[in-house]
Amino acid sequence: MSQQKKPLKNRVYNEFVMESSRWDNFKPRQDDIIIATPAKCGTTWTQMICALLIFQKTEFEKPLTQCSPWVDVLTTSADKVLNQLEQQTHRRFIKTHTPLDGLEYNEQIKYICVGRDPRDAFLSLKNHVENMRPEALETLQKHATGEWHPPKPPLNDLCEWFRRWIGSSCSEEPGHEFHTDVLYYVNSFWQFRELPNILMLHYSDLKADLEGEMKRIAAFLQIDVADELWPDLVVAATFDNMKSKADQLAPQVGDGIWKDPGQFFNKGESGQWRSILGDKELSLYRQVMSEKVEPELASWLENGRLGS
Repeated sequence: MSQQKKPLKNRVYNEFVMESSRWDNFKPRQDDIIIATPAKCGTTWTQMICALLIFQKTEFEKPLTQCSPWVDVLTTSADKVLNQLEQQTHRRFIKTHTPLDGLEYNEQIKYICVGRDPRDAFLSLKNHVENMRPEALETLQKHATGEWHPPKPPLNDLCEWFRRWIGSSCSEEPGHEFHTDVLYYVNSFWQFRELPNILMLHYSDLKADLEGEMKRIAAFLQIDVADELWPDLVVAATFDNMKSKADQLAPQVGDGIWKDPGQFFNKGESGQWRSILGDKELSLYRQVMSEKVEPELASWLENGRLGS
């Protein structure tokens, strides 16, 4: 029987918000958890669920972003983030927007990759971009170690912006933002979804059955939770509860990135694209999906595990 193929690190990602090389000096522990997602696909939600499962309480001593640091991000020095992780004594759960082919794969680490319908991710990304303070770019550039370029400015025409965004999926053009490329990012994990230490999680499944998916995550992480704790943990992981505590739960809350941390948790809805995207946009979307990803992945991205 041939051995199952393993992921290989063969790319380096330098983007305006992150650098994958910041992982180079990371010292893994056997029970580490890496939460790996494209932007606006449920990253913070999954971090919150992991925090609830690990700490088994609904209030934390530190902001979530300190409990679960984002290694790649350029809001501070890599040394500061890695030192912060070294000092943690609890089971570590770490955020990344680096695709799997930019990470050093470790069989002892648990990876949770989160996906979402690309059309929903785009609309969430729009709100995300509009909520970012212009001064944040100066902070990101300050901590870059390589050549730094600002992001492409958003387009006033939302449909035109979507066409540019989805049309560039899996692009090899210089400056392509892989951390927002849902198709490329999720596919980097999807290829290895049969590995026992990789879990594919979907935003719509979390919305459809939050308790069930939390229990599925707990089983994957081999975390036991007493029956009487589950109701409070599930309520704590709801969108409304997280939005009400945005000053503690939004990412990088101490770095002056957001105009309004509460706006980071905008609506958390799915399907809003139906009233915004027209035939031209959806036709291009279908073309890109058929050309860039296999049918099973396309179905999963649109429907999740429960809806497929």
